[in-house]
Amino acid sequence: MAAVPPLDIAEEIRSLQLDSAEVNGMNNPADAEEVEEVDKMEEDSNDSITMSTQEMLAETSKVKDKEVPVQEEVGASAEMEEDNKKRHLNVVFIGHVDAGKSTTGGQILFLSGQVDDRTIQKYEKEAKDKSRESWYMAYIMDTNEEERVKGKTVEVGRAHFETETSRFTILDAPGHKSYVPNMISGASQADIGVLVISARKGEFETGYERGGQTREHVQLAKTLGVSKLLVVVNKMDDPTVNWSKERYDEIESKMIPFLKLSGYNVKKDVQFLPISGLLGTNMKTRMDKAICPWWNGPCLFEALDAIEVPPRDPKGPFRMPIIDKFKDMGTVVMGKVESGSVTEGDSLLVMPNKTQVKVLAVYCDENKVRYAGPGENVRIRLSGIDDEDILSGFVLSSIARPIAAVTEFDAQLQILELLDNAIFTAGYKAVLHIHSVVEECEIVQLLQQIDPKTRKPMKKKVLFVKNGAIVVCRVQVNNLICVEKFSDFTQLGRFTLRTEGKTVAVGKVMELPLGSNF
Repeated sequence: MAAVPPLDIAEEIRSLQLDSAEVNGMNNPADAEEVEEVDKMEEDSNDSITMSTQEMLAETSKVKDKEVPVQEEVGASAEMEEDNKKRHLNVVFIGHVDAGKSTTGGQILFLSGQVDDRTIQKYEKEAKDKSRESWYMAYIMDTNEEERVKGKTVEVGRAHFETETSRFTILDAPGHKSYVPNMISGASQADIGVLVISARKGEFETGYERGGQTREHVQLAKTLGVSKLLVVVNKMDDPTVNWSKERYDEIESKMIPFLKLSGYNVKKDVQFLPISGLLGTNMKTRMDKAICPWWNGPCLFEALDAIEVPPRDPKGPFRMPIIDKFKDMGTVVMGKVESGSVTEGDSLLVMPNKTQVKVLAVYCDENKVRYAGPGENVRIRLSGIDDEDILSGFVLSSIARPIAAVTEFDAQLQILELLDNAIFTAGYKAVLHIHSVVEECEIVQLLQQIDPKTRKPMKKKVLFVKNGAIVVCRVQVNNLICVEKFSDFTQLGRFTLRTEGKTVAVGKVMELPLGSNF
């Protein structure tokens, strides 16, 4: 194909844009302004994705002698536009080991057409060969992991699916006790939590009792900003349960007080529903009354679609905590955009080492896009920095308003459960988890204790506190870390403290030292 004269390209784009507008249900192709207006209302991001004529001409002049596959480019951007009209949500599956998280995640992917029958048969055979017949659905989530990042395993399995109104990314967090830090990194990117509970006799009890992961995961999910929770009571088809209403009600009545204690508003933010992850019952479609006559509520897909999450600000200062990095024709970083938006060609800062970088390409799911807004999981290719100079926990941030980098901050802590006979006082050491940062920290000073009833500071000077106390204290770390005040950025201002594999406290950043920005 010969190089196309610029004017023809402009014409071609114009007609293609109008075509895509027609596809979107506009019947008046002549009125391009109106089309743009509607697009603008639908989603701010669309106009950045649809290539403007000037951009396209600039592209052409840049690549004068190369072929310019205009049609493909514009076609792809129109497709991306379609996708971007759907809201995007991250769903983390949490719960005790063996509650059926991966199986439920696998079943969702199968039901939404992300996995074909042949693949399922392959997994079924594999599972049978290992005498683990009921595990075949879990294999969908567990193999996706490796493929996702070019043969690099991320402990939190990732996969994508869509419903009529939303695009979802599933984060399948590990349920085993020794993997709680990985579960934290999964939940810190999530908008919605799906807490999977096994209804099988004995399994719910094990997960719920002290030391069981159900309790710890719920507390962590709340701290990490998972504001909406779907509690799915799984394995209802098990012979010990057999869709029993009594068993379902018993689990609900035990969970509600605990969810309230963890800070969830059960009426507004929590929804319970029964499913069978292995059989896919009550997941994509409502279940048959013959199976379960007493359930009149929604199925899992309906419940996910109906959840409303608070909007994020696409025009805010850019913030993306980095959860992983690798080399691929440059340095590629992964993470979730917490605020602001990113476009190809942007200049950004990697904090806390203040390195200025340029965005070469943005990938959303597996597709190359020109723009990504808040809430999206992205991979960004950068120039100007080596992957060895980036650590997990660094933050990609706007140059005009960079994120604060500090070694100490004041925080309000809620003490959950200290290790046997421990008291919480100045000098207490723990591991701090805040967004994707994991750092050892020390409490250097207790500033004041808060009365749990009135939520006001107590008068008396505080030297130490015990379980259940709320205290304001100064936290110190050895290396510079990127944090924000909780009041400015909730996602980057809440944290957990862990000691010897147990979560001992949850907290939020109240004050940063002066001059911490630059």
